[in-house]
Amino acid sequence: MNAQEIRELTDDEIDAKLDATRQELFVLRFRASFEETDHSLIRGLRRDIARLLTIRHERELAAVGDQDG
Repeated sequence: MNAQEIRELTDDEIDAKLDATRQELFVLRFRASFEETDHSLIRGLRRDIARLLTIRHERELAAVGDQDG
């Protein structure tokens, strides 16, 4: 998932995607502790979470900026 795709989502959709991605990451980490897992998938999920959080934070800052001005 790239940043442009995330920016097209609503705030609620971003929160839902963030929850789902965190759950998927948890499952992959759990599975990696017992069996061999492709660690590039874990890295990709961590980056997706970072993108989601970054864009959510950008929107929060923009909302605060709109209220001040």
